[in-house]
Amino acid sequence: MAAAAAAAHVLVFPFPAQGHINCMMHFATGLLGAGLHVTFLHSDRSLRRLGGAAAALAAGSPRLRFLSIPDGLPDDHARAAGDLLEHMESIRTKGSVAYRRVLLASLVRAGDDGSTGVQFPPVTCVVADGIMPLAIDIAEEIGVPALGFRTVSACSFLAYLSIPRLFELGELPFPAGGDLDEPVRGVPGMETFLRRRDLPSFCRGGGGGESQNDPMLQTVNEVTAHSRKARALVLNTSASMEGPALAHIAPHMRDVFAIGPLHTMFPAPAAAGSLWRADDGCMAWLDGQPDRSVVYVSLGSFTVISLEQFTEFLHGLVAAGHAFLWVLRPDMVGASQSAALREAAAAAGDSRARVVEWAPQLDVLRHRAVGCFLTHAGWNSTLEAAGEGVPTVCWPFFADQQINSRFVGGVWRTGLDMKDVCDAAVVERMVREAMESAEIRASAQALARQLRRDIADDGGSSAAEFQRLVGFIKELSQSMADSKSDDLLTAGIRNALN
Repeated sequence: MAAAAAAAHVLVFPFPAQGHINCMMHFATGLLGAGLHVTFLHSDRSLRRLGGAAAALAAGSPRLRFLSIPDGLPDDHARAAGDLLEHMESIRTKGSVAYRRVLLASLVRAGDDGSTGVQFPPVTCVVADGIMPLAIDIAEEIGVPALGFRTVSACSFLAYLSIPRLFELGELPFPAGGDLDEPVRGVPGMETFLRRRDLPSFCRGGGGGESQNDPMLQTVNEVTAHSRKARALVLNTSASMEGPALAHIAPHMRDVFAIGPLHTMFPAPAAAGSLWRADDGCMAWLDGQPDRSVVYVSLGSFTVISLEQFTEFLHGLVAAGHAFLWVLRPDMVGASQSAALREAAAAAGDSRARVVEWAPQLDVLRHRAVGCFLTHAGWNSTLEAAGEGVPTVCWPFFADQQINSRFVGGVWRTGLDMKDVCDAAVVERMVREAMESAEIRASAQALARQLRRDIADDGGSSAAEFQRLVGFIKELSQSMADSKSDDLLTAGIRNALN
């Protein structure tokens, strides 16, 4: 087995979006720490945006390399949230050609990294983003065992898995204008608290979800069902945080590994996984603020808002009376961005406010001055706040964020769920409550303590699961080496490329 461990080489392939890259970069860091070789596969555009950060990281580890393939879209394409299906389809139809022909065909055999001349063993395992099922299928066709990695929460994955049953029970579709507080009973383990408004955004009538033929619902059903075919499903979560959801998922998968929070288990340089350049100057500004006095506002890398919504947020934040640090991406308010920036700049002229295009989020959340986090409730952000014990106010935008925010407000009680409302008075009230509630802060800090126990080497559930996963990958690598002769590998590659 020692020889197998030395030869194990994992190709990690995230969907080319910020949240997916970030999460799977931490995962790759963990694999490197366990002694495995890692090829991290980006899109061409993502690798260019990372610039020298990726090269610097690879230079520091002789067992890590970054490669890239085209995603099939022109460089000036926005790749916004509304383009998700187009982006997925482009990778499936165009990017997969490069993935199959150039990468797996060459990576199955030993070679150098293309820059330093360091020799890499053949790829023995693929861990691909679960929303790209063809990446798993192609690997298996060539003879490389493949695992699926989902970057969403277990609770949202379970909701996706339950969508066919929701249609069978008549809980989907529900009409546009219907009562969004109507209970939903068809997601196991969530019967007592889940509402229509907590289901993934594409389940809502009028915006998708009118029938099972809705393109987004069809895609979600397909990629979720495909996870059953992968050798295992990997989730960035912990048993203590999402044990019931994991228990309901497990019977449907070949195996499940709950190995989070990855960002605390396996820290990676932020620049190596960030497609945006962070404004580090905001850290010096935080240094000048009192303890727990600042509201950190970031709605992620996909969320877009109208000028009216921006104005409600701004007025609510100012009225709440606390200093705030607001991440306002250049593309966030669309055609009204210039007006929004002028208004934000006026507010930030006061020493109690600062507006940046992007921030080093983990550093911000760990800073003593931050008192709460107004977030879109993306899973990375939710885990990062949970790991630091920071109370949250959740304003979900799409996909899994609706159900994440329900768990924050109604299950873990580490924050407040502000979904479907964008009103200055509500923003003011909820920000004040999150900043000042001893009960919410105590719940947030209790969860942070539990997550630290989960990742501890001496008995932590996530640490143990990661070790089990590493052992599983090594076994797959050894099995591949034992069962595939060079001739058989060559034949498998030839068949896959035909």
